[in-house]
Amino acid sequence: MRRSGSAALVSVALAAAALSITPMSAGAASFNSQNPSWWPKYQYLSTHTAGVAGASKSSKVGTNVDVSNEAYPQSETSIAIDPSNPTHLVSGSNEIFTLPMAGYYSSDSGATWNGVSLPLPPAIRTNGYDFGSDPSVAWDTHGNVYYSYIVVFFGAGFGVVGSEMAVARSSDGGKSWKATYFDFQTNEGTFVDKPMITVDNSSTSPRAGTIYVGFDHTGGNKRNAIFVSRSTNGGVSFSAPVQASETTNGNNGGIGANPFVSPNGDVHVAWQDYAKSAVRTSTSTDGGAVWGPSLTIAPTAAPFALSLPSISSRGALLTPSCDTDISAGPHRGTLYCSWFDGTLSAGTNVFVSHSSDDGTTWSRPVRVNDVAAGDQYYQWLAVDPVTGSVDLSWYDTRLDASRQSVNVYLASSGNGGVSFSPNVLVSSAPSNEEVGTTIDTGNQYGDYEGLDAYGGVAHPVWTDHRSTLDPSLWEEVFTAAVKVA
Repeated sequence: MRRSGSAALVSVALAAAALSITPMSAGAASFNSQNPSWWPKYQYLSTHTAGVAGASKSSKVGTNVDVSNEAYPQSETSIAIDPSNPTHLVSGSNEIFTLPMAGYYSSDSGATWNGVSLPLPPAIRTNGYDFGSDPSVAWDTHGNVYYSYIVVFFGAGFGVVGSEMAVARSSDGGKSWKATYFDFQTNEGTFVDKPMITVDNSSTSPRAGTIYVGFDHTGGNKRNAIFVSRSTNGGVSFSAPVQASETTNGNNGGIGANPFVSPNGDVHVAWQDYAKSAVRTSTSTDGGAVWGPSLTIAPTAAPFALSLPSISSRGALLTPSCDTDISAGPHRGTLYCSWFDGTLSAGTNVFVSHSSDDGTTWSRPVRVNDVAAGDQYYQWLAVDPVTGSVDLSWYDTRLDASRQSVNVYLASSGNGGVSFSPNVLVSSAPSNEEVGTTIDTGNQYGDYEGLDAYGGVAHPVWTDHRSTLDPSLWEEVFTAAVKVA
């Protein structure tokens, strides 16, 4: 894939060298509530030379497309469809052996892709450096796309000296980006982590066009709380973060903030509360300036991450994914939240709950996977803004008795989340992150994957280490177009 400027030269020069890099050992530190989610990437880059990424209902599944085509590993993916021109798609991924984030763009409905690196600010210490992590992408209705991520700063001795939020914006379909940086945290044990972005695209909202980013502050004096920032000028600047989750004098823990907006402009954020073992949410009726009480959508059996057989080193984080029906259909205004839950011994399942009263109460969870065998995790949910279909994709080990190999499945609901269609196999080959020589065991699949939908077509995106590829390749980013009837 092509890259702009000198990045292409660096990428080509490093491609062969990447094949000889020793993967992180199985004993690398797993993700836990004491370490931020970018910690394994930091462990790698602190001892290796950094490169620059290269990027070259009933349903009908299209061809699996390799989005990234890189010699390096990727994890954690996000994807978004341009509502003003649905042939335009943008995706992003976390690059492990490189400093910048990867952005991918397509102008032919996802059939082919090109890629660029996202901007990074200058280092803040002499001979220091910084890297990006945790991608999330969203379009507005005017052909602009936004990409949120975190920036982590290091000194020359690889010590952490700060972190901050970043939101890059593109008006040319993802070919070029300009970033805004905000909420800088000094090295006091507090880090920004796990941002997710959304845009108020409802035509009936009094705050249409507002951009919201939800994230958490891990450790330090921010008490592991969930925060939300907003932009009312197209991502040129962002407000000071406002705390959306309640904190107590006891143990607090919030991660995986996911903002979503009602047609009336009310903004909601959901997160995993690992201190209370629950999926929680809060609502703001004034555009994110003031947040209401934290409510429980559902309790969870797993308090934090599960070291499932298919992601045993990293551990699977219970990141929620939520969206709102802004279509003209009968379920307009309904809120939906999804998550996975279970135990290591019994396996995990994907669940969805919905709210018909703007987040005041939530329905009893519905299981989405139609086979309970194995593990189902890293679900992502998108409500089609045209059809109102509630679409989900996820990793699934149902075809492997050892629970090590995953495939990607998809299901949809046309009745407001009351029930879901038979599950459809999306991936054309299984992925196994537990065996092989080119596996990034510290990150594996990361903490989430992505999905978006528009006009009856869903586009899941995921990290894939399928054995049918060149065995010298690491994890790739894959997608497919799925027609949802």
